[in-house]
Amino acid sequence: MSDKKYFVLLNSDGTDSDHVFVSKQPRGAALKAATRGHETIRLRERGTKRVHVFTGSISMVPKPAGGPDWLPDMIKKANVKKQGIEHL
Repeated sequence: MSDKKYFVLLNSDGTDSDHVFVSKQPRGAALKAATRGHETIRLRERGTKRVHVFTGSISMVPKPAGGPDWLPDMIKKANVKKQGIEHL
């Protein structure tokens, strides 16, 4: 059995969007959503009645010292903070 979970990003009006993020934990999916520019992140976990609520932001930071040459000098770094869980 796979340990992947599917999280659907909810729109501001509470309807499902077209964005689905796959991760083992909701934080991983929230980081992916934050990297794409979402600030208020509500992720519905498929197969359950849970909605994970996060706030997210991105900042531009220098690439790591051992980073590959193709990586740009400044990269996006996502940051999320869990606000709680809502039950549908």
